[in-house]
Amino acid sequence: MARTGRRPGPTETRGEILAAARRLFGDLGYDGTTIRGIAREAGVDPALVHHFFGTKERVFVAAMEFPFDPEDIVPEIIEGPRAELGERFVRFFVRVWGDPQSRSGFLALVRSASSNERAAAMLRQFVTSALLARVAEHTGLPRLRMELAAAQLMGIALMRYILKVEPLASADDDEVAALVAPVIQHYLGTGEV
Repeated sequence: MARTGRRPGPTETRGEILAAARRLFGDLGYDGTTIRGIAREAGVDPALVHHFFGTKERVFVAAMEFPFDPEDIVPEIIEGPRAELGERFVRFFVRVWGDPQSRSGFLALVRSASSNERAAAMLRQFVTSALLARVAEHTGLPRLRMELAAAQLMGIALMRYILKVEPLASADDDEVAALVAPVIQHYLGTGEV
């Protein structure tokens, strides 16, 4: 229900929008949540949600404290020679997981998803819709190949950053990228192993 009268200040309004977004993403999942629904839940005009965040993806990123915004990183991954796509994908992944602040946010999301089906559904929908499907669409690659590449990288994240298995845990980022990129390139259908 939309309020009448003067709105609270920008910080308070932004917080109310994020709280509404968290509730809706939790209840309806990523795919079932809309900007209009978030606005209705927060009691604001949809234009205000667009003003603060721009897109549903950016609302999700802010609401869930996601460590990166797909709108910023998808171009980074897809731009450049196709034969180097695997390396760009690996370097992005290592950079996100290697940053302690990004890693802690991502770990919180992954832990929530591992013990809560609703959190898992939200994270799954977001990662597949906002990241993997977009990279697949821009590159013309089948989504299965993108998902296999992502699964390989999640396994590396588990071994390197969560279980901290040596020598992988202390290996240099460049060395990890050099060893893993050809495998990811193979999954992406553009290289040989």
